[in-house]
Order: sequence, then structure tokens, then C-alpha cells
Amino acid sequence: MITFKNKTVFITGASRGIGRAMALKLAQAGANIVIAAKSITEDSRLGGTIFSVADEINKLGGKALPVQLDIRFEDQIESAVNKAVSTFGGIDILINNASAIRLTNTEQTESKHFNLMYDVNVRGTFLTTKTCIPYLKKSSNAHILNLSPPLNIQSKWFSSHVAYTISKYNMSMLILGWAEEFKPYNIAANALWPKTTIATAAVKNLLGGDSLLKKSRIPDIVADAAHHILLQPSAICSGNFFIDEDVLKNNGIKDFSIYSVDKSQPLQSDLFVE
Repeated sequence: MITFKNKTVFITGASRGIGRAMALKLAQAGANIVIAAKSITEDSRLGGTIFSVADEINKLGGKALPVQLDIRFEDQIESAVNKAVSTFGGIDILINNASAIRLTNTEQTESKHFNLMYDVNVRGTFLTTKTCIPYLKKSSNAHILNLSPPLNIQSKWFSSHVAYTISKYNMSMLILGWAEEFKPYNIAANALWPKTTIATAAVKNLLGGDSLLKKSRIPDIVADAAHHILLQPSAICSGNFFIDEDVLKNNGIKDFSIYSVDKSQPLQSDLFVE
């Protein structure tokens, strides 16, 4: 029987939002959690640091390693992975959650924002995975999970924010490649994406304010879906583009109202989801 007991999960961007929710969920299930994120001091607009999430995990009786990491820098990735391995003995699961977003059209996208999205979403995801591979190869049930969308190649998903879209689709294309590349090692590579917008600081501060927040679901729905995916045998569950609600439906969940921020509001579909 596959469990998370004594397994080590390395999560990028785990200081808040979806990353934090996944960290808490998997810690409750018995996993060691590496909280790899930039935030070491509290930002009132964003909330959460690697240390605050570690404290939450410790209060749950779990084991946490807070590590400051900006995945734009390869030396920081290598240092964070080395700390994880020296602390817990290995890495069994990598969740590439860290991401940068800027929903601007071509003329409005400054080069620094284009570079940021590619440095974090694509290059950072690639290098973090590359660094973890030697340790994932040693795991009995290794998983890579990218928080990236299904490859829905329709012009409407590109026309308004092409730079962001191609960076996220690059993360999904990495999954296509890794699922095949790492098949001989029984390392699963899957993507997970929410059906609706999720109540995170990015949604509130960058996308739609409190009104969009009320039409969103809480991050726990993504964490619950990830929990189910990561319990699957890695040898037979790879190369998938999962939607959180579909995962939970397939595992017998029928009442999704528990995830709504405001049950009186209609839900807002997320980008890249029909």
C-alpha cells in the first residue's frame, strides 16, 4: 500500500496559497515537507513565509524544512536540494508550484516581466526538476507534479496574454517530455490545474480583487486533488493533465460547495479551462 509516511516532498512556492495548502495536506498524511520559497519576512499584501508554514506543519505533528529559494538561480536550487537530502535522506516527490503571472498583451508586456515569467515558470521548473532527478530515481514511488494547464491550443487563450500563456504551456510541454523520458525509472510526471479560480493573493492583487475572490474556491481543493494523484503508482500514472474537480469526482467526492469562498456567488472558470 502506497502512503506518504517517511516520504519527502519538495514544494516550490510553498509559503502561501496553493503551495501552502499542499504542504499542510501532505504533512498531515505523514510526509516530510521541504518548504522552498522566497518569502522569509511577512508581506501584508501576500501573507505567509517559509517559517510560518513550517510552524503550521510542526503544530500538526509533521516534519518541515523551510528553505529560502528563488528558483531563478541554479546555485540556490542546488543548495536547497542538498539541504533537503541531508535532512531527510532523499526526495520522493517534487511539486513545481512556483509561478509568475502577468496578464498583459504584447505591447503592454515589459521585457522584465517576460523574463520573469520564463525564468520562473520555464527555466526554474526545468532546473529544479533536473536537480531532483538523481534522488527521484532512488524513490519507490517518485512523482513530479507541475501546476500547469492542459494544452488547450485555442487562439482565445493566447490573444490577450500570449507571454504568460506560452510560459505556462511550456511547463505542460515539459510534462509531456518527462513522462516519456523518465518512464524507464518509474518516475511519474503529471500536471494539475484548477477548474475555477483559486482564492490566492495573486487572484486578489493581480487579477480581480475581492469580487473575483468571492467567485473562487479555496486552495484546499487543489491540495486534495494532488493528494489523490501522488498516491497513485508512479509506473502507471504519468503524462496526465489533471483538473482538480475531475480528480475528486473520480474519487467519490460529490459536494464541492465546501470549497467555495462564497456559496452565494457563481464560480469563475480558470484560464485554459472550457
